[in-house]
Amino acid sequence: EVQKHSVHTLVFRSLKRTHDMFVADNAKPIPLDEESHKVKMAVKLRTEYRSVLHMPTLKENLREKGGSNTGDLYGQKQYSGNQGQELEYLITGTHPYPPGPGVALTADTKVQRMPSESAAQSLAVALPASQSRLDANRTAAGVGDIYRHAGISERSQPPGMSVAMVEAGGNKNSALMAKKAPTMPKPQWHPPWKLYRVISGHLGWVRCIAVEPGNQWFVTGSADRTIKIWDLASGKLKLSLTGHISTVRGVIVSARSPYLFSCGEDKQVKCWDLEYNKVIRHYHGHLSAVYGLDLHPTIDVLVTCSRDSTARIWDVRTKASVHTLSGHTNAVATVKCQAAEPQIITGSHDTTIRLWDLVAGKTRVTLTNHKKSVRAVVLHPRHYTFASGSPDNIKQWKFPDGNFIQNLSGHNAIINTLAVNSDGVLVSGADNGTMHLWDWRTGYNFQRVHAAVQPGSLDSESGIFACVFDQSESRLLTAEADKTIKVYKEDDTATEETHPVSWKPEIIKRKRF
Repeated sequence: EVQKHSVHTLVFRSLKRTHDMFVADNAKPIPLDEESHKVKMAVKLRTEYRSVLHMPTLKENLREKGGSNTGDLYGQKQYSGNQGQELEYLITGTHPYPPGPGVALTADTKVQRMPSESAAQSLAVALPASQSRLDANRTAAGVGDIYRHAGISERSQPPGMSVAMVEAGGNKNSALMAKKAPTMPKPQWHPPWKLYRVISGHLGWVRCIAVEPGNQWFVTGSADRTIKIWDLASGKLKLSLTGHISTVRGVIVSARSPYLFSCGEDKQVKCWDLEYNKVIRHYHGHLSAVYGLDLHPTIDVLVTCSRDSTARIWDVRTKASVHTLSGHTNAVATVKCQAAEPQIITGSHDTTIRLWDLVAGKTRVTLTNHKKSVRAVVLHPRHYTFASGSPDNIKQWKFPDGNFIQNLSGHNAIINTLAVNSDGVLVSGADNGTMHLWDWRTGYNFQRVHAAVQPGSLDSESGIFACVFDQSESRLLTAEADKTIKVYKEDDTATEETHPVSWKPEIIKRKRF
């Protein structure tokens, strides 16, 4: 049965419970432990300020702390700049001496001559300045000194500042002078590009495009599962190839043999013999949709990339899978090959770009600067550089180690494709149908194009999936979501006077990441 308590007991218990609840103030800061604080500060001094610890403290600090310095408070040794040195010259007159021979030197008998005030002043002027005075007179440790003591060259100083060391009258002062900030160089003038032909014939989105090495025809792959070959000069359809059972995502024509390679969302990679217009080889191995492919320029090797997070290297003749390049953690959207190292470059939806060692089948470098999916990569035909496209930025990189060059900002859309020609015209095509043209060297955006969709299409079907220059680099072909192929050429009538570069020498604001 329940035990009954008096009102007095119940009230007392309630009070005790309330007291226990509120007696511990958890929001109250923990009292500072002096010993642990000293250890913490000593560690911080060593790790963060080791390179400047030996340098002299400011004059104000010397006066306030009576010659001691910050290091003494936290168990550090005194700065070597002040070791064994007087802080000031002290004019004390002569040493005490007895008044005569045989007289003991005591406090009562000692004699000490003090110089007059004028003599003390003249003596002070004649004396050389003490090291501590020189150090204390310095406004602060010079930027150049700090960098030198830290073992860093002065070229690594923060941009926009230069240091001029002035020595006069025995005092070494550091003067900070503002240097002119770097400005973007004037971009090369490029004539604007204009649309001059729209080719229709596909029944679905045109997902990929490639021009054959002889520059006579080009090939497209589409969501209607067909591959079509078109005459480049007239834009007329020459041939349709069927065989894929899902969207064709990549096509490329070999320069070494009469073969056309294609890949699609049906996980298939096919080799077509263009003399018979038939599939002669299949490359089996990918576990999901194959998003892109490229041929090695000097050896018979095919590289494909897939939604299964891998890229695969195939021997064209034997159909053998030479390497499976694994390391990406999401779909690999694009792959490019080159003869120089690194021979394979991939961009992925995991936001990284990887440069691969073809012989070992392993990653050489992983570039993690992008914050969003990398759907497009393009290699410059002449320079040892490449660019990558992502919704956050287009970035330019140097081979072989993937050193960052610059950002090309302004194309705020999902960038599906990039193309560049020998003149340094970089083209970026986006999911919303916009196309931006850039000067490769300076990153200047000299033209923006948004072509109208094909009549009968929805405005939402405005999208560019792929773009490529022809072999003469005088034509630009785009594969679009309105089921058309659009062909652009340079405006022959344009001059630098009629289309001037609207460029201002603004200060470069290059974000690293």
